Amino acid sequence: MKRHSMFTTAFLILFGIGAAHAAKRVESAAYRAQDKEAAGKALLHKSLVQAADGSWERIAVGRVYYLAGMKSEGQAIFDAVLANNDNGDLFRVARVYREAGEWPRAKALFDKALLREPNDEKGLAEVGAYYLLEGDREAAEVLFDRSFKLESDMWATLAAAGAYLGVKPQE
Repeated sequence: MKRHSMFTTAFLILFGIGAAHAAKRVESAAYRAQDKEAAGKALLHKSLVQAADGSWERIAVGRVYYLAGMKSEGQAIFDAVLANNDNGDLFRVARVYREAGEWPRAKALFDKALLREPNDEKGLAEVGAYYLLEGDREAAEVLFDRSFKLESDMWATLAAAGAYLGVKPQE
């Protein structure tokens, strides 16, 4: 009886893993012979399934929804992720808003992140770079000063240098 029970348990575990893997597999019917919009939406839906509970991954899916003009779908994903209050996620969503040309929304999230972690030298420099790129040199240089007093980090220095030359920080 024990041998049968172990076999049944092993089968169910393997079947469960196989079913979960199949749910993540992308079938060509999702995009072949579809117009671009339908293919994109089908693949976005599948990528959200593949993202599972990963916050970075879900933000990446939300980014595509948001930048492709499906802002409400993207915003719903952002809201769900941001409910967990992770500071890194604030930065990632703020970057999407900035990329979408929504500086006031991005600025609010960046500022909130810096209030939570005021000694994040890389974050200070990155946000300073965005301020500079948005034309607020005075605020940018205050953030650069704070960053460089904490540590001389190459990434922080590079973010500031790039901003002075019109190049956004590497994300």
